[in-house]
Amino acid sequence: MMMGTIYIICASILWGMVHSILASHGFKRLVRKAFGAVAFYRLYRFSYNLFALASFIPIALMLITLPDQALYTIPAPWVYLSTLLQGLAVFAMIAGIMQTGVMEFTGLAQISPYYEDSKPGQLVVDGLYAIVRHPLYSAGLVFIWCSSEMTINRLALWIIFSMYILVGAYFEERRLLRDIGPAYAEYKKNTAMFIPGFIKKV
Repeated sequence: MMMGTIYIICASILWGMVHSILASHGFKRLVRKAFGAVAFYRLYRFSYNLFALASFIPIALMLITLPDQALYTIPAPWVYLSTLLQGLAVFAMIAGIMQTGVMEFTGLAQISPYYEDSKPGQLVVDGLYAIVRHPLYSAGLVFIWCSSEMTINRLALWIIFSMYILVGAYFEERRLLRDIGPAYAEYKKNTAMFIPGFIKKV
């Protein structure tokens, strides 16, 4: 295996571990205790998203600059289908973010001193969320795996990210079941996790 691929694998695993820790209830309790509930509520989401973006830049640079080897290129006319699926995935991600609120999703709304959350803990079950429980994750997986060109470095990164999404969704659902309770359990029972129509009875 090329050293560049090993660097990307290690960096992406570290990225996933750090972000899992930052999103954990234990870390959030520490931040809330250290800075106070108000500061935590106002700044945590924006800071988390900003750090997620900034810390991904080195991985993106490695993907672009490190030596790589092509695995395959999707030929025409199939490349048109993969491009269409990627476009639909981008549309779904934008729609999903807009449905939950762009400003709230990015954390920009919470920074405002005039912001008041009128929907604390609200469970969104309509729109894309009526089709799958994690539309952003589903769209993200479709987007990366429909890449028209695949290389060794890209394949390694896609595999790590896919594993991170699957494991992250599992722990996110545990948190939602704990925080929301029976309402989320009922939603989970009747709505597919990632693939529309594919419901695992639990």
